[in-house]
Amino acid sequence: MLPETPSTAAAPDPLDPEPGRLLARLIAIDSVNPDLVAGGAGETVIADFCSEWLAARGFEVHSLEKRPGRPSLVAIARGTGGGRSLMLNGHLDTVGMADYDGDPLDPQIRDGKMFGRGAFDMKGGIAAMMVAAARATACGPLRGDVILACVADEENGSSGTEEVLESFTADAAIVTEPSHLEVTLAHKGFAWFDMRIEGRAAHGSRPELGIDAIAKAGHFLVALEELGQRLAQGPAHPLLGTGTVHASVIHGGREPSTYPAYCHITLERRTVPGESADSVERELTAVLDRLAATVPDFRYRLTRGLHREPFEADPEALIFRTLTRHAQKALGRPPVVRAEPFWTDCALLDRAGIPCLLFGVDGAGAHAATEYVDLASLDRLTDILTGTIADFCS
Repeated sequence: MLPETPSTAAAPDPLDPEPGRLLARLIAIDSVNPDLVAGGAGETVIADFCSEWLAARGFEVHSLEKRPGRPSLVAIARGTGGGRSLMLNGHLDTVGMADYDGDPLDPQIRDGKMFGRGAFDMKGGIAAMMVAAARATACGPLRGDVILACVADEENGSSGTEEVLESFTADAAIVTEPSHLEVTLAHKGFAWFDMRIEGRAAHGSRPELGIDAIAKAGHFLVALEELGQRLAQGPAHPLLGTGTVHASVIHGGREPSTYPAYCHITLERRTVPGESADSVERELTAVLDRLAATVPDFRYRLTRGLHREPFEADPEALIFRTLTRHAQKALGRPPVVRAEPFWTDCALLDRAGIPCLLFGVDGAGAHAATEYVDLASLDRLTDILTGTIADFCS
C-alpha cells in the first residue's frame, strides 16, 4: 500500500502553471482506456479539464471526436508568422487500475516521487508539455505556432494521433512519453498475424478419417522458433538490435474424443527499420509454404492483423539538435541517446512527414501495480521543453 501522506491534489490553484500541481490534478481524473477495460472512463473528463486549462492561458482549442466518447484535443498558441511550428504530443488514456496497489486516483508524494496511475505513463509528460508551452508563450507570441496534441487511445490503437494528423501538422514534434530524460531516436514496430491450421474433425477412434490440426500446428511452432533464432543471428540495427517473433495465443479442439478440425495461432513480429508488415508476411508465407510442401496434410490460412511501422529519427534534424542543447544545459551533461523496444505514436508522426523524437520523465511502473514519476525529473523536463519551444519557434 502507498504511504498515508497528504494528497498533493488538495485545493490547488487550477491556473498555477506548476507541473507537480498540474500532474496531481491529472492523476486524480480517471481516464482508463475503455478498449482495454470494459466500462473504462475514457478521455472525456480529462480532455475537458485540459481544454479549460489551456484556454485560460490563451490557447486556441480544437476538440476532435470522430469516435464518440473518445476525444482528443489540439491546443494552439498562434505565432506571429515566419517561424517554425512545433507539436508536443502526449496521450491522455491510461491502462486499467484493478490491480493497482493503493488508490490509483489519489496522488501521493514520497521521497521526491509522485505515485498514481498514469503518473509515469504518461500524465507526467502531459503536465510538463502543458506547463512548458504556457511558460514559453507567456511573454507574448513566438514567430511559429506552438501546438499541443493531447490524444486518446495510444494505449490501444492510437486512433487519437491518427485523427489529429488528418487535420494538423507541424515542422517538428516531440512525444513526451517517459524516457528517463534520455533522447529516444528509434523504436520497434510490430505486426500481428492470425494463423489457422486446418485439420479434419473425426471421432478419436477413427484416425484414418481425422487430421489433427493441433499436431500439424506443432510443426509450425517449431519452425517459428527457428525463425526467431535466425532473426537473432541476423543483421542488427545499431540501436534496436534485431527483430523478434513469438506465438502469443493458441487454441483449438473441441473435446478429448474428437480430432481437432483447426488450431488457431496469433503471433507477433516485432520489426526494426527496414522491415514492414509486407516483408513479414512474405517471411511467414515462405515458412508456411515450406511446411505445406513437406508435411503431409498441412494446410493453413494466414491473416494480417494490426501492424505499426518502426520509427527512426534523423540525428541531424534541427529538433534533435535544439532539444539536446537545452537538455545538456539542464542536465549538466549531454543526454543519453537511445532506442526503445516498444512502439509509440512517433511512428505515426514520422510517417506524416513530421521530424520527431521522444523525450520524457524519469520514474517507473508503467502498467504496473505501483507507478510513480520522479518530481525532479518532471521539473527538468518542463525546463528543457520550455527552452526548446522558445528556441525552435522563435
